[in-house]
Amino acid sequence: MVKEIQIRIQLHEEKIVGFLTKKVARSLGINEKEITAIKILKKSIDARKSTIVFNYKLAVYIHEEISETPAYIFNYKDVSLAKEIHIIGFGPAGMYAALRCIELGYKPIVLERGKNVQDRRRDLRAINQFHLVDEDSNYCFGEGGAGTYSDGKLYTRSLKRGDVRKIFENLVYHGATNQILVDAHPHIGTNKLPKVVKNIRETILKYGGEIHFESRVIDFIIKENKLQAITLKNGTEMAVNAVILATGHSARDIYYLLHRKNILLKAKSFAMGVRVEHPQQIIDSIQYHCKGERDELLPAASYSLVHQVKNRGVYSFCMCPGGFIVPAATANNEVVVNGMSPSKRNNQFANSGIVVEINTEQDLQKYEQFGVLKGLEFQKDLEKLAWVAGGKTQTAPAQKLTDFVEGNLSTNLNQTSYQPGLKSAPLHSILPRQIGGRLRKGFENFGKKMYGFYTSEANVVGVESRTSSPINIPRNEHLEHPQLKSLFPCGEGGGYAGGIVSAAMDGERCAEAAVLSIKK
Repeated sequence: MVKEIQIRIQLHEEKIVGFLTKKVARSLGINEKEITAIKILKKSIDARKSTIVFNYKLAVYIHEEISETPAYIFNYKDVSLAKEIHIIGFGPAGMYAALRCIELGYKPIVLERGKNVQDRRRDLRAINQFHLVDEDSNYCFGEGGAGTYSDGKLYTRSLKRGDVRKIFENLVYHGATNQILVDAHPHIGTNKLPKVVKNIRETILKYGGEIHFESRVIDFIIKENKLQAITLKNGTEMAVNAVILATGHSARDIYYLLHRKNILLKAKSFAMGVRVEHPQQIIDSIQYHCKGERDELLPAASYSLVHQVKNRGVYSFCMCPGGFIVPAATANNEVVVNGMSPSKRNNQFANSGIVVEINTEQDLQKYEQFGVLKGLEFQKDLEKLAWVAGGKTQTAPAQKLTDFVEGNLSTNLNQTSYQPGLKSAPLHSILPRQIGGRLRKGFENFGKKMYGFYTSEANVVGVESRTSSPINIPRNEHLEHPQLKSLFPCGEGGGYAGGIVSAAMDGERCAEAAVLSIKK
């Protein structure tokens, strides 16, 4: 017999060996010896009150052995001689589109503008140490996309868009820890993601797929409203049956290409702001109601904050406990910051994007001349302002949090995890009023919700501008562009995902749609 139950265990009880089994037996009214195994299905922490509690969802095996059969079996087959589907981009959407193509018996041809994970590291070092940005190989572009060098967060609210569990199980199949199947807010970690990404690449190649690195697509050959071929930067032209466009939210050249060819695009709302960085100990003390170091059983604390200011949301984004701020620019005349965390989340800082909703219909009147590209141009202008304010390198403009809110230039800055360094700058006046003014009100409110959050020990670092795409590439009910046949906009770049898991699920859906289009 197998029974599913939910159990709550206090922090001090968690430390007692065998306590979980005792509590389960007591809850079910049985003897401990009747329990043959306990499988943890889900685990979370409730730290809302001073007594911290672990919530467990458990499968309890009574007089029955635990099943070792995996919930999912990945039935990949040799597709080396099969019909081809071209995939542009090898981030989460592109990777899982390729894997799904193989499952369905089609050969994926992946074209990735950047380098593989090993070679990509050298270009990341060049950004951090020498302030040199390779426009095709950076924190956004390359094998695994922006997700490879991120926190590897797997939490998603997109539960109706696909099989979330299948994505998790596939990540475990490719080397992620089983813990992601259990944690309520799972993550893999920057240090472990490259191995998982490499293993996915090897699976695709093993079963006959192709992956071409340093292969930027620069043109689409269109005849009678159908995508017939694509052209690479090196001049190669490739005929196509179907193309899954999974280039990510930072591939601006793709948006310009589509716009130049009069392919329908739409402006969409997005968000921009800053990164705020605190000592992790401050966030721990607030969230865990403790003084000094947090308990060894507790992970680095995180937070999620939101506030409405003048009809626009101000909210935390991509919060990285025990993490680092990294330079996410994709060109040399811009500064963009993002966050990442290692698997243990054991760095001394906590950082998060704090961003303001931008309504493209109401907030960008000065950019109307750019039409559907107005959000993109606004993004670019703000990133260039940050670059100038930082000294025209990858050094980022920054202020102490209290100085930012009170409108003072910081005479000095706190320590930071941001490797290219910080430069004191008046971000409160550099940022457009619609962003800066709302951020200041937001930070004041967050300080009331989390006593200690509003502190001079925190830095505000600019700018966090790549939260999502400011452009939507439309698609119909068959996931195909309504104007251009054989093109399947996908993932974050198309405006259909917001993270690793939702992008992966969208990649699978687009692969299925592309296969159906070829079969017709």
